[in-house]
Amino acid sequence: MNIFLVTFLVFMLVVIFMSVGVIFSNRKIKGSCGGLNNINGLEGDCALCSKKTCDKKKKMEKLNA
Repeated sequence: MNIFLVTFLVFMLVVIFMSVGVIFSNRKIKGSCGGLNNINGLEGDCALCSKKTCDKKKKMEKLNA
């Protein structure tokens, strides 16, 4: 039981430090664009963003590279 509590405490500390890092970096959390929709043979829009948004992001990444 002690190992479980120590492990749980360590994980909670990591989550807290990551949260503080996100807050102080002052950046928005972004999800990936595309995901499973980038696999050949799967059709349909991403649940979080439209396919157009994903294509637009890919074009912007190509321009910045």
